[in-house]
Amino acid sequence: MARGMYDFSGTAAAVRVVAKRQNPYEPLITSSSNDPAKLQRQYEKHRSTRNAEQKAKILDPKFSGWELDEILVKLHGPNRDPTFVDPRNCVVFWARPPQHIRDLVSTIQREIQAVAPSLWFMPPEKLHMTTLELAHSLTEPEMEAIVSTVKQTGISHIVDYTLGHQARLIKPMISYDASAMALSFVPAAGEGAGMHRSAEADKYTYHHLRRDIYDKAATAGISVASRYNVPSAHITIARFVTQDGFQREGAAEEGQSCVDHDRVKELIEKIEEINRKLQSEYWPKEDGNIKQGGEWIVGQEKGLDFRKGRLWYGGGETILLGQGI
Repeated sequence: MARGMYDFSGTAAAVRVVAKRQNPYEPLITSSSNDPAKLQRQYEKHRSTRNAEQKAKILDPKFSGWELDEILVKLHGPNRDPTFVDPRNCVVFWARPPQHIRDLVSTIQREIQAVAPSLWFMPPEKLHMTTLELAHSLTEPEMEAIVSTVKQTGISHIVDYTLGHQARLIKPMISYDASAMALSFVPAAGEGAGMHRSAEADKYTYHHLRRDIYDKAATAGISVASRYNVPSAHITIARFVTQDGFQREGAAEEGQSCVDHDRVKELIEKIEEINRKLQSEYWPKEDGNIKQGGEWIVGQEKGLDFRKGRLWYGGGETILLGQGI
């Protein structure tokens, strides 16, 4: 499986009860002096640096093609295998995007599809942002053991946590690498705070929310085995499942690179065009206004979704869904 920015693969490993270790989200909060503006800059730096690195890699003349997700290829690619079953089971807490964010994603997907129709696009009903991944790549018995442990401690106080702890995300932008694309956000730091929310409220950021949910899981006796805890708030919106549309016909027979670098460049240019539009239309204005679609308070419409199963691509089963704001 491709090791992209948004979906690092891992080997199956049981999650066991262990002594509580340091919360991996705490250091960034501490180093940022609990300042939302500093936290926002860290999120901004992460995604802008990553995009710049990936752009250079993808536009390099030596670029050999997209990093295909081999499991997704078997499930949804043009040569799918109807007998294949994803062996990886996961246990997660997801944040579900509200309708206005789903609408924005649909608009972006249509624009990308115009230049890259062979991509696999995440269906709107499956869109999600991983707030905390408890475990991944498990067998079903390993997964059920974790779910049972969490159930014994109670779940409602976790999935309903966003009712009283509302983190706001802003500045949508497409982040990408050679395997996937995502709509990413950064924590708000007082921008566009209006009648219904104070700038003070933004001191509780999405990174604080992730820290708190981690602590609650640890208190339940679970050793969290997340694949990553980088400063990122993103919804995966598309993945590469084929090289179709990005290869030059007859190139292989002539001993040349099969990659159609012009088509690759066209896709990157489209992403950058969309990002300029997002910044112009959906980022906070000087007067503080934010267009609908440019702001997401985590927990809008639905609380956190405690979910299990084969959910790498939006599937799985909801165990308990929290109350929405």
